[in-house]
Amino acid sequence: MTRYRMIFSSILSFMVLLMTAVPSHAVQITFFALLDGPSESPPVASPGTGQALVVFDTVAHTLSINASFQDLVGTTTVAHIHCCTTVPGAGTVGVAVTPGTLPLFPAGVTSGTYATVLDLTQAATYTTGFLNNIVFGGGGTVAGAEAALLSGLRDGEAYFNIHSTFSPGGEIRGFLTEVPEPSTWLLLATGTLGLLGYGWRTRRSM
Repeated sequence: MTRYRMIFSSILSFMVLLMTAVPSHAVQITFFALLDGPSESPPVASPGTGQALVVFDTVAHTLSINASFQDLVGTTTVAHIHCCTTVPGAGTVGVAVTPGTLPLFPAGVTSGTYATVLDLTQAATYTTGFLNNIVFGGGGTVAGAEAALLSGLRDGEAYFNIHSTFSPGGEIRGFLTEVPEPSTWLLLATGTLGLLGYGWRTRRSM
Protein backbone atom coordinates (compact mmCIF):
# COMPACT_ATOMS: atom_id res chain seq x y z
CA MET A 1 0.00 0.00 0.00
CA THR A 2 1.36 3.43 -0.97
CA ARG A 3 1.81 6.16 1.60
CA TYR A 4 -1.07 8.12 0.06
CA ARG A 5 -3.37 5.13 0.39
CA MET A 6 -2.28 4.51 3.98
CA ILE A 7 -2.95 8.12 5.00
CA PHE A 8 -6.23 8.16 3.07
CA SER A 9 -7.36 4.93 4.72
CA SER A 10 -6.39 6.10 8.22
CA ILE A 11 -8.25 9.39 7.90
CA LEU A 12 -11.30 7.67 6.45
CA SER A 13 -11.29 5.17 9.31
CA PHE A 14 -11.05 8.02 11.80
CA MET A 15 -14.01 9.79 10.20
CA VAL A 16 -16.10 6.63 10.57
CA LEU A 17 -15.04 6.23 14.22
CA LEU A 18 -15.77 9.88 14.91
CA MET A 19 -19.26 9.73 13.43
CA THR A 20 -20.20 6.51 15.24
CA ALA A 21 -18.44 6.93 18.58
CA VAL A 22 -18.61 10.62 19.44
CA PRO A 23 -21.97 12.27 20.05
CA SER A 24 -21.90 16.04 19.80
CA HIS A 25 -21.68 17.09 23.46
CA ALA A 26 -19.52 19.90 24.78
CA VAL A 27 -18.50 17.80 27.80
CA GLN A 28 -16.62 15.36 25.58
CA ILE A 29 -13.04 15.98 24.56
CA THR A 30 -11.74 13.90 21.67
CA PHE A 31 -8.19 12.74 21.02
CA PHE A 32 -6.79 10.85 18.04
CA ALA A 33 -3.54 9.08 17.16
CA LEU A 34 -2.10 7.35 14.11
CA LEU A 35 -0.04 4.35 15.20
CA ASP A 36 3.10 3.02 13.54
CA GLY A 37 6.46 1.44 14.29
CA PRO A 38 8.70 4.47 13.58
CA SER A 39 6.80 6.40 16.26
CA GLU A 40 7.97 3.96 18.94
CA SER A 41 11.00 4.92 21.05
CA PRO A 42 13.35 3.59 19.84
CA PRO A 43 11.75 3.23 16.39
CA VAL A 44 10.57 -0.23 15.35
CA ALA A 45 10.89 -1.52 11.77
CA SER A 46 7.31 -2.68 11.43
CA PRO A 47 4.81 -2.32 8.58
CA GLY A 48 2.05 -2.28 11.19
CA THR A 49 -0.30 0.68 11.38
CA GLY A 50 -3.35 1.62 13.39
CA GLN A 51 -5.47 4.38 14.79
CA ALA A 52 -6.88 5.18 18.20
CA LEU A 53 -9.80 7.43 19.09
CA VAL A 54 -10.13 8.39 22.76
CA VAL A 55 -13.04 10.38 24.17
CA PHE A 56 -12.77 11.92 27.64
CA ASP A 57 -16.19 12.73 29.15
CA THR A 58 -15.73 15.28 31.93
CA VAL A 59 -19.32 14.93 33.20
CA ALA A 60 -19.77 11.15 33.05
CA HIS A 61 -16.11 10.71 34.13
CA THR A 62 -15.47 8.07 31.51
CA LEU A 63 -12.77 7.38 28.94
CA SER A 64 -14.00 5.75 25.73
CA ILE A 65 -11.37 4.03 23.59
CA ASN A 66 -11.83 2.84 20.00
CA ALA A 67 -8.84 1.42 18.14
CA SER A 68 -7.98 -0.61 15.08
CA PHE A 69 -4.68 -2.05 13.89
CA GLN A 70 -3.32 -4.16 11.06
CA ASP A 71 -0.20 -5.74 9.53
CA LEU A 72 1.73 -6.31 12.76
CA VAL A 73 4.81 -8.50 12.47
CA GLY A 74 4.24 -10.19 15.81
CA THR A 75 1.02 -11.15 17.54
CA THR A 76 -0.47 -8.80 20.10
CA THR A 77 0.26 -9.17 23.79
CA VAL A 78 -0.95 -6.01 25.58
CA ALA A 79 -2.00 -2.42 24.85
CA HIS A 80 -1.82 0.71 26.98
CA ILE A 81 -2.26 4.43 27.34
CA HIS A 82 0.93 5.93 28.75
CA CYS A 83 1.15 9.33 30.45
CA CYS A 84 2.73 11.79 30.95
CA THR A 85 6.01 12.37 29.09
CA THR A 86 8.19 15.35 29.97
CA VAL A 87 8.20 16.55 26.34
CA PRO A 88 5.00 16.66 24.27
CA GLY A 89 5.05 14.17 21.42
CA ALA A 90 8.30 12.49 22.45
CA GLY A 91 9.89 10.17 24.99
CA THR A 92 8.62 7.25 27.01
CA VAL A 93 6.82 6.99 30.32
CA GLY A 94 4.98 4.43 32.43
CA VAL A 95 1.46 3.15 31.87
CA ALA A 96 -1.36 5.36 33.15
CA VAL A 97 -4.42 3.14 32.44
CA THR A 98 -4.99 0.26 33.11
CA PRO A 99 -2.83 -2.21 35.08
CA GLY A 100 -1.56 -5.08 32.91
CA THR A 101 -3.40 -4.24 29.71
CA LEU A 102 -6.56 -2.54 28.54
CA PRO A 103 -9.59 -4.68 29.49
CA LEU A 104 -10.23 -7.50 27.01
CA PHE A 105 -7.76 -6.16 24.46
CA PRO A 106 -7.39 -8.92 21.81
CA ALA A 107 -4.22 -10.95 22.25
CA GLY A 108 -2.50 -13.28 19.79
CA VAL A 109 -3.55 -11.48 16.59
CA THR A 110 -1.85 -9.29 13.99
CA SER A 111 -4.89 -7.16 13.16
CA GLY A 112 -8.15 -6.28 14.81
CA THR A 113 -10.42 -3.72 16.41
CA TYR A 114 -11.03 -2.77 20.00
CA ALA A 115 -13.52 -0.72 22.02
CA THR A 116 -14.00 -0.13 25.73
CA VAL A 117 -15.24 2.47 28.22
CA LEU A 118 -13.27 3.06 31.41
CA ASP A 119 -14.73 4.45 34.63
CA LEU A 120 -12.39 7.25 35.69
CA THR A 121 -13.84 7.36 39.22
CA GLN A 122 -12.42 3.93 40.05
CA ALA A 123 -8.90 3.54 41.44
CA ALA A 124 -8.58 0.24 39.57
CA THR A 125 -8.70 2.16 36.28
CA TYR A 126 -5.22 3.58 36.95
CA THR A 127 -1.90 1.91 37.54
CA THR A 128 -0.53 2.25 41.07
CA GLY A 129 2.43 4.19 39.74
CA PHE A 130 0.24 6.78 38.01
CA LEU A 131 -2.30 7.02 40.81
CA ASN A 132 0.35 7.75 43.43
CA ASN A 133 2.79 9.83 41.38
CA ILE A 134 3.03 13.35 42.78
CA VAL A 135 4.82 14.78 39.72
CA PHE A 136 2.64 13.81 36.76
CA GLY A 137 0.02 11.52 38.31
CA GLY A 138 -2.78 11.59 40.81
CA GLY A 139 -0.79 12.28 43.94
CA GLY A 140 -2.68 9.50 45.69
CA THR A 141 -6.27 10.42 44.77
CA VAL A 142 -8.58 9.26 42.01
CA ALA A 143 -9.70 12.82 41.30
CA GLY A 144 -6.08 13.85 40.99
CA ALA A 145 -5.36 10.99 38.60
CA GLU A 146 -8.31 11.90 36.40
CA ALA A 147 -7.23 15.54 36.26
CA ALA A 148 -3.62 14.59 35.54
CA LEU A 149 -4.66 12.24 32.73
CA LEU A 150 -6.80 14.92 31.08
CA SER A 151 -4.01 17.46 31.42
CA GLY A 152 -1.48 15.07 29.89
CA LEU A 153 -3.81 14.24 27.01
CA ARG A 154 -4.46 17.90 26.24
CA ASP A 155 -0.75 18.71 26.42
CA GLY A 156 0.19 15.96 23.95
CA GLU A 157 2.06 13.98 26.59
CA ALA A 158 0.07 10.73 26.38
CA TYR A 159 0.41 7.95 23.83
CA PHE A 160 -1.38 4.76 22.86
CA ASN A 161 0.72 1.73 21.98
CA ILE A 162 0.33 -1.92 21.14
CA HIS A 163 2.92 -4.50 22.23
CA SER A 164 3.60 -7.72 20.36
CA THR A 165 5.77 -10.82 20.37
CA PHE A 166 7.92 -9.14 17.69
CA SER A 167 8.53 -6.07 19.84
CA PRO A 168 7.64 -6.66 23.52
CA GLY A 169 8.30 -3.00 24.36
CA GLY A 170 5.76 -1.89 21.78
CA GLU A 171 5.42 -2.47 18.03
CA ILE A 172 3.30 0.54 17.09
CA ARG A 173 2.34 3.71 18.91
CA GLY A 174 1.12 7.25 18.45
CA PHE A 175 0.77 10.33 20.63
CA LEU A 176 -2.84 11.32 21.22
CA THR A 177 -3.73 14.77 19.91
CA GLU A 178 -6.83 16.77 20.76
CA VAL A 179 -9.13 17.31 17.80
CA PRO A 180 -11.85 19.93 17.21
CA GLU A 181 -15.55 19.36 17.65
CA PRO A 182 -16.81 16.60 15.31
CA SER A 183 -18.60 18.96 12.90
CA THR A 184 -15.51 21.13 12.50
CA TRP A 185 -13.17 18.18 12.13
CA LEU A 186 -15.32 16.52 9.50
CA LEU A 187 -15.20 19.68 7.39
CA LEU A 188 -11.41 19.75 7.67
CA ALA A 189 -11.11 16.03 7.01
CA THR A 190 -13.29 16.25 3.91
CA GLY A 191 -10.97 18.90 2.47
CA THR A 192 -7.91 16.86 3.41
CA LEU A 193 -9.29 13.74 1.77
CA GLY A 194 -9.95 15.73 -1.38
CA LEU A 195 -6.37 16.97 -1.47
CA LEU A 196 -4.98 13.50 -0.82
CA GLY A 197 -7.18 12.07 -3.55
CA TYR A 198 -5.96 14.71 -5.97
CA GLY A 199 -2.34 13.99 -5.03
CA TRP A 200 -2.85 10.28 -5.45
CA ARG A 201 -4.44 10.72 -8.90
CA THR A 202 -1.65 13.09 -9.91
CA ARG A 203 1.03 10.61 -8.86
CA ARG A 204 -0.68 7.80 -10.78
CA SER A 205 -0.84 9.89 -13.95
CA MET A 206 2.89 10.72 -13.83
